[in-house]
Amino acid sequence: MRVSRSAQLDTLAFEFFREFARCEYCLKAVGLREKTRAAKANWGAFAAEVQNIIESPTSAELEAAVAYFVDHPPKKQVIRDGLLDWDEKLPDHKSKAELVLRLVCRVRNNLFHGGKFNGRWFEPQRSEELMQHGLVVLRACVESHPRVQEAYAQRAI
Repeated sequence: MRVSRSAQLDTLAFEFFREFARCEYCLKAVGLREKTRAAKANWGAFAAEVQNIIESPTSAELEAAVAYFVDHPPKKQVIRDGLLDWDEKLPDHKSKAELVLRLVCRVRNNLFHGGKFNGRWFEPQRSEELMQHGLVVLRACVESHPRVQEAYAQRAI
């Protein structure tokens, strides 16, 4: 039985959300969180601690994923003149690692807040590429960070 493209993207989106949420939990669990009362992961601090893996990828798959985000960054959905629009401005960043991780967060935000899906997938090929590459980046960063990897393996702290 052939699975529809839409169903494949639905499955990939679930996998991406699940992996992103698990990674975000692990960051917070090991103390990589914003210095506020809100329980928010500090992606900038994580980026500083995994910078080497992004700057010098250890696999062709990770190298391709990093290059994809740098060369084809996801846009940010905004309201401009009362209408939905896309902003091409890159997020603030101090390093290539922080840029790439903030762009992975942007993929999550665009998916979660409806920028890429409204009962049907907008730009399905692009959405698939962003989610696939995002998964590669998240998994490589988790694997390269001993404390986050330990939290990830334990599933709870």
